[in-house]
Formats: sequence, structure tokens, C-alpha cells
Amino acid sequence: MPVGPSTDGFFRIAASTPRIRVADVDANAAAILSCVRHAAAQGAGALVLPELCLTGYTCADLFFDRALLRAAEAALARILDATADVPMFFTVGLPVAAGSALYNCTAACCRGELLGLTAKESLPNYGEFYERRWFAPAPRPEDPLTVEVAGRLAPLASRIVYRCADEGMADLALGVEVCEDLWIAAPPSVDMARAGATVILNSSASSEVIGKAEYRRSLVAGQSARLFCAYAYADAGEGESTTDLVFAGENLIAENGSLLAGTPLFSCEMAIADVDLDRLAAERRRCTTWVEPAASEAGVLDVGFSFSLDADICSAADAEPPAIPGAPRLMYSALDTLRIFPRTPFVPAAREDIAERCETIFGLQAAGLKTRLAHTGTKHAVIGLSGGLDSTLALLVTVRAFDALDLPRAGITAVSMPGFGTTRRTKGNAETLAEALGVSFREVPIGPAVERHFADIGHDPAVQDVTYENSQARERTQILMDIANQVGGFVIGTGDLSELALGWATYNGDHMSMYGVNASVPKTLVRHLVRCAADAFGGQIAQTLLDILDTPVSPELLPPTGAGEIAQRTEDLVGPYELHDFFLYHLLRFGFAPGKIYRMACRAFSGVYDSETVRSWLRVFYRRFFAQQFKRSCLPDGPKVGSVTLSPRGDWRMPSDAAMRLWLAEIDAL
Repeated sequence: MPVGPSTDGFFRIAASTPRIRVADVDANAAAILSCVRHAAAQGAGALVLPELCLTGYTCADLFFDRALLRAAEAALARILDATADVPMFFTVGLPVAAGSALYNCTAACCRGELLGLTAKESLPNYGEFYERRWFAPAPRPEDPLTVEVAGRLAPLASRIVYRCADEGMADLALGVEVCEDLWIAAPPSVDMARAGATVILNSSASSEVIGKAEYRRSLVAGQSARLFCAYAYADAGEGESTTDLVFAGENLIAENGSLLAGTPLFSCEMAIADVDLDRLAAERRRCTTWVEPAASEAGVLDVGFSFSLDADICSAADAEPPAIPGAPRLMYSALDTLRIFPRTPFVPAAREDIAERCETIFGLQAAGLKTRLAHTGTKHAVIGLSGGLDSTLALLVTVRAFDALDLPRAGITAVSMPGFGTTRRTKGNAETLAEALGVSFREVPIGPAVERHFADIGHDPAVQDVTYENSQARERTQILMDIANQVGGFVIGTGDLSELALGWATYNGDHMSMYGVNASVPKTLVRHLVRCAADAFGGQIAQTLLDILDTPVSPELLPPTGAGEIAQRTEDLVGPYELHDFFLYHLLRFGFAPGKIYRMACRAFSGVYDSETVRSWLRVFYRRFFAQQFKRSCLPDGPKVGSVTLSPRGDWRMPSDAAMRLWLAEIDAL
């Protein structure tokens, strides 16, 4: 597996709690080596172990004993010698004497090298913790000590950033902080992340009391969110003294606000997860308030390191396993990562979360429309109601906005405009829904007007081409706009985010409205919104909404089948919306390249679509996304409800004439 771009930027990290014995340095060194070997065998590139794990955190006044200090240094030397063949960055906690001071240190190790000693800055001296009795605060990074430990010279300071120099791993930089340093008002990890650290490792010994676990998890997740980083936390556990405290050994790995992995309390287990360095880098680049000063300005100490990978270790996806024990790939592709990629990234996984998300989205959509109606003094709205999903959602949102303004629902005019492809099913559902919701309903058949238009422009109705289809869409928009003028109202747009991405809209037809309430809602989420509305309404409305959900997505611009069924299915023409929404999310949200999105989709939709199907529709997506930008460059206003939108005024600014060659070439090379 190459270390370059085709690895997709996934880096595996682990957090583990070895079973130790207080002050039994030799036994602890063996337990640490076991953890290192196990993590390496799992393909981890970084491992964090608990605070002072080489001696035990609860040694108390034994930390002053020279025998313990000498034993810890000798044990660290043995660990380094024993791991010279392991290309993994790992930490070992131990006390280090330097001059007249003693420091609580976390040693950063890689392939037999001692890269540095990150000393603890914030020494608690409250409750059962009396660290200031034994340890001195860390030297500042601008004035580090150079110490000889385990027969090796290394810098000793706080806020050390370890930057990987290996090819293809430029986004990997690790910072280490020690336990309490996370809990203070301005943790060292802030400066380290601002200086470029994408992975923060915390060596901790956090005693367990009621309620602390929940707070710890929120703290770790929150720090990873505000720093756009991966955060791995290793906690002391079994083997520490229980004279006054109990240590639960909870290990956590978070990325950008989400907990990726964790271990149960009161266990000595390993948490392991793949973090997405590409994603973290993308998040930082997108955030205009994220500023990375030079390392010297950020107040950190820079240390470079290398995994010293042999060229043949990661040369090909089918390469033989390397000779080095536990040294497989250090960077992973989406095809072999531990990560799970949800098929519908716009939709929460848990059902209760879906209901909450839908309620929030309905509220945002309705609030946007309510504000626009109130600002303009408009008391009427006009919607083209087709009996399909999007227009149904737009009507539901409009009803909610009118209710919030205490406006009569009769001020909403739902217009059915049957054309050459309209089926009895969709027409009937539109009329039934309008009646059940108590809105005004009008039916304006467009057939005669479109046929007259064909005669005017000299188009043969037997030629069912784009002119045949788009003439109907534009006629419908004209009708809606004119009725809006009649009643003094707004035309409410029905098109959704997925259609905008694909350009699946008739320019100056359904593409145009006076306020597009669905503009930032993708098709996969529209379904859930309508289903949640069905659950909320019940009765006849629910029955109609469920039948609409069961109706194939179609513009109904071509005549029905002989049996009166829908003949034109959108997903047969442009591809499955679940795939396109997956592509869209990862393109817009993180700026991932086509190759990475392809491999993620192959993994996510394994057993649903084969790789060639995924590649084929990915090419369609990119081709349409680039070619149809001109339609998005002049969109009506609409409310933003999520982090991914295509508004040309804020979230997505793209030239209408951008060339697509680079992206299609990458897809063709897959």
C-alpha cells in the first residue's frame, strides 16, 4: 500500500492501559512492551500509554528514591532497544531527574529512538493529588533542557510537536500533553494544534469518581472539535494503588468532536481507531478563524522524526507483509481502514436522532420562510404541487410557516398542473394532501398551452426530446408566477440540494422561484423529513404522505406506460440519489479527491453496488456537477439547514466555466 495520496490519509492510533504493579519497573516494562507489540501487530502508527506507567502513578514519596529512578531509566533503555524494529510512535510515562528537579515526563519513542520528553506543565496539588510535592513544572519550550536519559540525548520541555518527515505523511504531526494539562483553562494542546499538530496524545492517570467518566468523554471530544484534531487519551488502571483512589483505565480516541473508540471502565483494554488526516487538514483550511503561526511564535518546540519505512514495505496494495514484526501499513486507504462510512452521511444513524434532526430542519426551513414573508408583508404563497416528495416537503414547510405567523392556510395556493406524463396516482395524492392540510387547491392542465407553444416554435410533439420536456417545466413556472401575481404572493421553490448538485432542473423553469425552502436539503434527507411528518400527522395525511414516499421519483414529463404507471424514473437517468448524496457530502464537506470518495463509496455500498457501478455514477456526478454550475450561480434565496449547501452567495463559489478534466482523469484511472 503506497504511503502517498492513494492511502487516503487514514492513520491508525491506539490508546492502551497496561496492567502494572506499583514500583515494579521490570514487570511494568514487560507490560508496556506487550502493549507496543500488540498495537504494532494491529497496524497502529501511534500508541499512547498512561502517565508514569513505567513506575506507576501512585508511587508517592518513592519517586524520590534513586533506586526507582535508576530502574526506570534502565527499563526505558531496554524498551527502546527492544522496539528498534517497530515503526511506531509510542509514549512511555516515567519520572526523570534533571539537575536538582524531578519531572513527570512522557517519553516519545520511535524505532529505538528517544525523540523527546514532554514534561507535565500543570501539577495538581488538591484533593488526593500532591504532585507538586514530587515534581517540578515543565520547562517552557523556548528554554528546553537537553538531558541524557536511557543513554540517549533528548529535549525535555512542554509543548513539543513531533513532525513526521516521511514521504506522503506531511499531515502527521503529534503533540503530547500529560493528564491535568487537558483540564486547565488553556491546555498546551491548543498551542500544539495551532502549530500544526493533527494528533494529540494524552498520557493520563485520572482517578474515578461518580460522574467523571461522562465529563472526561465530553472534554476529550470537545477538545478534538475545537482543535480540528484527533485526540487519544490513555488512562491509568489496574495495578495502581487503591489506598485512597481507584483508577478505571478508560481509553478514548476522538476526532473532530466524535468519539471513534473507547474501552469499558475498569478494564485493561486497547482502544484503536483510524483517524482521517485528510479530513482534519480540510477542516482547518476551511475555517478562516484557524491560524497556524510559526512554531516559534506558537510557543512550541519542533522535533522531526521518521518511521524509516523501507520502500518495499508499502509499495503496492498486494505487497507481501513486511519482515518487521507488527509493521504493516502506517497509512491506510478507505478500502482497508477500520473506519465505517455511513451510506447516508446527511442522515443520523439512530432513529431517535433522525426525529430530532428532522424537527430541527423543519424549524429552520419554516423560520426562514416565516421571516421572508413577514419582512415583505406577504400573506399568500403559491406552490406547484406534483404529488412528489420535494413539492410535498415544500408544502409542509409552508404550512408550518403560515401557522407560526397565524395566517390562514387558505392563503397557500397549491397548484396541480397535469401534463403529458402526469399519472392518476400523483395527481390524486396532490389533491388529497392539499385538501387534508386545508390549503387552497387549483388545477391548471398545461397540455393545451404546451401544444400551442410547440406549434408556435415549430416543434413536432412526437419528438419527445429536451424541448418536449422543458417546455412543460417552463410553462408550469409561468403559471405559478402569474398566479402569485394574481394573489399577491410568493412562488415557493421545491427543488432540493441533490437536484441542484446534478443540475437536474430546467433553467428558468423549476429552477426559479421567489424562495427555495428545500435548497439545502438533500434527497436522502427529504424522505426522512416526509416520513417524520407522516408520523406526526397520522390519519389521512399520514396515509397520503406514505403513498408519496412509495412513489418513484420522477419529473413526469414523458407519457405514462400503457398501464398508467410512471414511465420516467429519475434515478434510472442520473443515478441513485444515495450514491450522489454520498459523493456530494464528501466533496463539499471535506474537499476529498475523486479517488478517495470512490474507495469510500465502494466500502460503504459493498454488496449494494459493484465497484464499476460506483465508478460509473461517480463520473456522471462530476461531469454534471461541473457542467451545471451555471444554474447554481443564479439561485433564489433559501435557508441553510446543514453544513453542506450550494448557495452561490456563501457556501459554494465556483466559476461556471471551470474545467473538469483533472477530476475525470482521476476517475478514469481508477
